Amino acid sequence: MSLHHDVKRYPGLGPLTALFFVYLYAPLAVIVVYSFNANRVAGVWTGFSTQWYASALNNAALMNALETSLIVAAIATTVSTLIALSAALAIIRGKNVRFRKLSETVVNLPLLLPEIVLAVATLILFSLIDVQNGMLRLTIAHSAFCTPFAFLPIRARLQGMSLDLEEASADLYADRWTTFRRVTLPLIFPGVFSGAMLAFLISMDDFITSNLLSTGGSTTLPVYIFSLIRAGTSPELNAIATLLILASLILATVALLVAARGARETA
Repeated sequence: MSLHHDVKRYPGLGPLTALFFVYLYAPLAVIVVYSFNANRVAGVWTGFSTQWYASALNNAALMNALETSLIVAAIATTVSTLIALSAALAIIRGKNVRFRKLSETVVNLPLLLPEIVLAVATLILFSLIDVQNGMLRLTIAHSAFCTPFAFLPIRARLQGMSLDLEEASADLYADRWTTFRRVTLPLIFPGVFSGAMLAFLISMDDFITSNLLSTGGSTTLPVYIFSLIRAGTSPELNAIATLLILASLILATVALLVAARGARETA
């Protein structure tokens, strides 16, 4: 008797799946549609217009918040990806590593703790060591909590990679750095890229930590958007959200293409 089942034959699965995707994406569709609303009242449609995109792009405070988020995310992504790559190589490829499971748990610990706990702990730490620079505080904090997000795809890629090519490189008298640069890194690059993109998106999307640690002149985009929401919704806010959705789709598409290419190369 076969244990495989055709899930398409389950009664009600089709409508339930459709309902799930409607529930998941309908709010996003509403935001996109109403970002083209000519009326200043966000929920009343009066006609098609792109004026709110121009208004958002000409908003100096918004552009400053976007610049701050991009700078913090770029630095945090670079730092966290390098730390995650080093940790993955040490834990997965290292020989005679003591407390391997404990080390992996420590790297992933920020995923297990509520973000508010980490944010408050980080704020207290910076207060004790008298770190007042908002950009520096944001960069350090974002680098810390983005590391496990970058670590997971890199670790998965390393675990799924055969040791044969690395051993062949060693047999041809290549040193460890040459083997890593010419063999290991190209093979795990899809995982590294995916981890970096995930870390970048997590940093750009963060609100709790950024709200607690930001100071004057270091307001990030999510914190600025929250300040707009407190003042009341507007089509400009919908335009900002639509641009963020578009940017996320582009990054996700690039990451999927890189991952697919890596899968074809290793097949």
